[in-house]
Amino acid sequence: MKAIGFKQSLPITEKNSFIEFNTEKPNPTGYDILVKISAISVNPVDFKVRQSAAKDIILDTPKIIGWDAVGTVEAVGDTTSRFKKGDHVYYAGDITRSGSNAEYQLIDERIVGHKPKNLTVAQAAAIPLTGLTAWESIFDRIKVDSRTDKGKTILILAGAGGVGSMAIQIAKRVAGLTVIATASRPESENWCKELGADHVVNHHNLKAELEKISYSQVDYVLDCVDINNYWETIVEIIKPQGHIVTIAGSNKPLNLSLLKTKSVSFSWEFMYTRSMFTTNDMDRQHQILNEIANLLDTGTLKTTLTTTLDGFTVDNLKKAHEMQESGKTIGKTVIQF
Repeated sequence: MKAIGFKQSLPITEKNSFIEFNTEKPNPTGYDILVKISAISVNPVDFKVRQSAAKDIILDTPKIIGWDAVGTVEAVGDTTSRFKKGDHVYYAGDITRSGSNAEYQLIDERIVGHKPKNLTVAQAAAIPLTGLTAWESIFDRIKVDSRTDKGKTILILAGAGGVGSMAIQIAKRVAGLTVIATASRPESENWCKELGADHVVNHHNLKAELEKISYSQVDYVLDCVDINNYWETIVEIIKPQGHIVTIAGSNKPLNLSLLKTKSVSFSWEFMYTRSMFTTNDMDRQHQILNEIANLLDTGTLKTTLTTTLDGFTVDNLKKAHEMQESGKTIGKTVIQF
């Protein structure tokens, strides 16, 4: 099978930052299914792993990365029960295994969902990683209950990004929250409003921006960009007994003691936790993806696809990484095979 990978962590502009090669098509065993891939999308995690996985070394075998994928089940392992050959699926992958930048991929069926029926493969490929991250942040980390928490406020930092774009929709249309998103450009502000944000504020001078719309404090904060940069402001604006969740890493210790007097909860969200540690509730991602697919098919949620690149090529993969590295993309970029 054809695959695209890298042996060195090089700047994306370098000729060998990605290389095309042929490798053996794998066979599924156990819980694995073999998927023939139709489309993939690129997320910030892709370029971060590319930049760090082979730093100052040259790998003997090219590393295949990539996580979001849509495809068709070609074969199933001996203990599988959720899928059969010919099923159309979508998933966000497992960071510990070979990725989706290939014609075929082995993936554990417990983290795979049935593709939304009413979406194209490109539209569906935009969803899994960001959809799972947003859903887990709101329902598994903050533990929002749409029956009792309806109308409560959530501030989503970086609303126009991949995760922010799904979080706005899920928070508003599924959880029933009042959504405040941050955006700094007219086009990203408009995007957030189209997705259902009740208010959009500029992340510069965030506290003053919130006060302008009469929200000096919020119940929940979902940080999709840089927890360190906003930490002291978040501590000020979070309500007593509120909840903060971040998907961003921290390059220095966070002063959690600042949350003590307000009894505020803090959570990390890492979408790969369940697959990385084979948790007892690993199948939860299968369930979430199926629920999101239903919501997409009924029109409650909509795809966040904004750019489609046609053809599984080195040039297209490089272009997608360049777009992600710019930090200015809105929605999701998909490569259709």
